[in-house]
Amino acid sequence: MIERHYFREKLLKTFDFEFGFCIPNSKNTCEHIYEFPVLDPDICEDMIANPFETRSDSFYFVDDKLIMHNKADYAYNGGLQQ
Repeated sequence: MIERHYFREKLLKTFDFEFGFCIPNSKNTCEHIYEFPVLDPDICEDMIANPFETRSDSFYFVDDKLIMHNKADYAYNGGLQQ
């Protein structure tokens, strides 16, 4: 899985995860804890002031073939209206 985090058009961080083999039709859990780089306080303020302009793309591969692509938008303003 490759995951990329953006604010507007700026790439903040890329993560590359490896998952082990999973038996077909089984239920599995996996947890990855990772650190995000410290962001400039001005970027953090912009991210809070501009909800849903922070985004991520997650790409899932099996045998180097893309099988799923998820997109997510984030709001860090606590649900407050602008």
